[in-house]
Amino acid sequence: MERIAIIDGNSLINRAYYAMRNPMITKDGIFTQGIFGFLNMMEKIKKDYEPAYMVIAFDLKAPTFRHKAYEGYKAGRKKMPPELAMEVPILKDILRAMNIKQVELEGFEADDLIGTIAKEAESCGMEPLIITGDKDELQLATDITKIILTRKGVSEFDLYDRQAMMDKYGFTPTQFIDFKGLMGDQSDNIPGIPGVGEKTATKLILEYGSVENLIANVDNVKPKGVKAKVEEHAQLAMMSKRLATINTQVPMDIDFAEYKLTEPDYDALIELYSRLEFNRFLKKLNVQRSGGTGSGDPAAKPLAVDAEKLEKVCVREDSQLAELTLQGKTAIKVFGDHNHLDVPQIEGVAAVNGDTYYYFDCRNLTGFFDWLAEQEISFAGHSLKDDYYMLLCHGMTKFETAFDTEVAQYVLDSSRSNYSLSALSNEYLHQSLRDEKEFFEENGQVDLFTDPTEQYMTYGCEVCGAILNLAEAQKAQIADQKLETVLYEAELPLVEVMASMEHEGFRTDKKILEGFGVVLAEQIGELTKQIYGLAGEEFNINSPLQLGNILFEKLGLPAGKKTKRGYSTSADILEKLMDKHPIIPLILEYRTVSKLKSTYVDGLIPLISSTDGKVHAHFNQTVTTTGRISCTEPNLQNIPIRQEMGRKLRKAFIPEENCVLVGADYSQIELRVLAHMSGDDALIESFNNGEDIHRATAARVLGIPEDKITLEERSRAKAVNFGVIYGMSAFGLSSELRITRKDADEYIKAYFAKHAAVKEFMDEQVKFCKANGYVSTLLGRKRFIKEINASAYMVKQVGERLAMNTPIQGSAADIIKLAMIKVFRALRDQGLRSRLILQVHDELIINTREEEKEQVEKLLTENMESAYELAVKLKADLNEGESWYELK
Repeated sequence: MERIAIIDGNSLINRAYYAMRNPMITKDGIFTQGIFGFLNMMEKIKKDYEPAYMVIAFDLKAPTFRHKAYEGYKAGRKKMPPELAMEVPILKDILRAMNIKQVELEGFEADDLIGTIAKEAESCGMEPLIITGDKDELQLATDITKIILTRKGVSEFDLYDRQAMMDKYGFTPTQFIDFKGLMGDQSDNIPGIPGVGEKTATKLILEYGSVENLIANVDNVKPKGVKAKVEEHAQLAMMSKRLATINTQVPMDIDFAEYKLTEPDYDALIELYSRLEFNRFLKKLNVQRSGGTGSGDPAAKPLAVDAEKLEKVCVREDSQLAELTLQGKTAIKVFGDHNHLDVPQIEGVAAVNGDTYYYFDCRNLTGFFDWLAEQEISFAGHSLKDDYYMLLCHGMTKFETAFDTEVAQYVLDSSRSNYSLSALSNEYLHQSLRDEKEFFEENGQVDLFTDPTEQYMTYGCEVCGAILNLAEAQKAQIADQKLETVLYEAELPLVEVMASMEHEGFRTDKKILEGFGVVLAEQIGELTKQIYGLAGEEFNINSPLQLGNILFEKLGLPAGKKTKRGYSTSADILEKLMDKHPIIPLILEYRTVSKLKSTYVDGLIPLISSTDGKVHAHFNQTVTTTGRISCTEPNLQNIPIRQEMGRKLRKAFIPEENCVLVGADYSQIELRVLAHMSGDDALIESFNNGEDIHRATAARVLGIPEDKITLEERSRAKAVNFGVIYGMSAFGLSSELRITRKDADEYIKAYFAKHAAVKEFMDEQVKFCKANGYVSTLLGRKRFIKEINASAYMVKQVGERLAMNTPIQGSAADIIKLAMIKVFRALRDQGLRSRLILQVHDELIINTREEEKEQVEKLLTENMESAYELAVKLKADLNEGESWYELK
């Protein structure tokens, strides 16, 4: 018996939309979580039930026969949010591209169409599967027709046939209509009998079988109160039953041949998935688009490189290298181990140069890296930093970067979560490409290959071809979006800098870390004893459930609402209770010390390389939406510095032998960028005169001389100065300064009265973002802010704060990147042995040879302060020390 899936379109997209905790929004501001969840549900239905036919029923806005029968039908139902309303027509476009039949009919609801199709399908020998989130359709269940009811959004299903209905409710699917007639349906505003709930309705149906029989035997109904309700509202019950009854005889044309699942229109589907940024679904299509142009434009140019037509050369002997010369742009892929703990083993290097594809078998070549260093080439790749890192480990020292497809896509859209070459190949070129991980999974581990050359050679050609074709498509977009400056002057030159920092690493004293771990362990033990003493018993301090019970039940501290998971014991909750009981500060201190030990001692020690005694952190160029660099394994940027105990961790990071650490960090760079971008004369003058900006701000706002400003008044001005950058509200400032919201509001108003240009600049950023969907940094970096035009107030507020902050924070990130590039090049151009080893927010650190210290100090400050010309002076504060701790 063939199956037909009959899907309640409106019900399912609603379920999917509200099931997602966080909104999914494209860079063009299209909300997509409803569509995404709907498609996931369809995938699951196809996989689990393998239907041969599928049809989707939708409601129309026009009134149905139920509205005409009862004016109050569905009155008061919450209007569909505009974010979801924009998704419905797009979903319908996708279904058309999938060649899945859609049905809708004026005067009838989707339920009626579903019931009619199911009845007809069953009579034709099919097994109907009705997929919905609406229990109304349970009345359609039979021994053959199944109702698949979604729960937990659209990820899990409950299946009902006639017997399952009997088991669940004790009555038949048909009697479910009577059940709804008696108890009504609040969501549809079906009245039912007032005062009759689920239990009473169930009891009456089980005893009398139907609304009609109940009314006919009303004299026998007990208790008297229920009897009175039935007598008074008998007609209301009959009307409610009629409203709840699904019409299974809708006059509609049904041609099951139109419902047969067939191949989709891949070109149309690829266009839609690309626009909606559905890379997961693009990848699953696993097809190459007709024409292979990688563009929706029928007149688009053909792909720049046809990998199949390249001449292919496998280089396995050094004698072959002597006969080869590479010149110009070269696509590259290095196959090896990215492990930063040891020198990575390189299996081979794939490269496309001109019309030739080369695979260099590094297992058999002894002079390859020296030969490669002599070639006058610029590299194109995907995540070139990883390739450069491995080549640096094998002696190469200098690279010219032509293009990096991962970095280019980050510049085009910094909000993506996936920049893999396979995802971008699907999206731009509409070609399926295996991820490197998939490649190894398919072919087994490298050391298990009898001879892996053939596999590497084939896959490397696919990768290099995709890189070159993708680069051409991205270049056009980069030019169209006017992003050349940020890509070619900041991001691409930075790739080599970051690879070099990873390769250089930061020398780490393991003994200092171990000693610090012992001290922390002793503190944890002492804190544990004190906490147990105050609690009056031993318990798992790390268990929120047990801790919540101790604090809020045993000790009786004021708590928030208790959930199924227990009481919240988050830091913000506990901080509000600091003065309520002496156990609270001990618990917060215990958490701080425990995290220091587990994350920054126990977690850091295994990351020290046994080869050179350094940690080689991974610097990430394509993670943050602001343009800032991030750091992992270990996250050196996140080592706590506000507390002395955390700062002491920095004592373990030391220079190499005969070296000293020299560092410099920008002074108030974001405020300087704000002064420049807003053109505020007062801020510009204060900075250029070398004034204390916070004291000067306080003096202007309060109208008193600077020498009369107290420390508290300066602190308030500092909070406002930085709060303005992040769009801080009066509520936020009042919390920060612990003052009334009224005082905070007055202070902010006074600030903007003195700095009208700042207020105008902030307002203009929000206005521009609402009109264009993005804001830009000084270099032209764009950040698309999807939340800016949301209907939900809180979401829109987030968008407005991002619109105000991003140009400032992003410009500061651009400037530090330019500074890194200048410092890196200056060290190399001057032939120095000192090396840039770390960037942390606005700070650069150089492992400096003692004999080069004076030259490095001058070089570092000069290049940082000249990285970008602002209306105010950039200032870099210089520090030096025998450990990272001493730099501050």
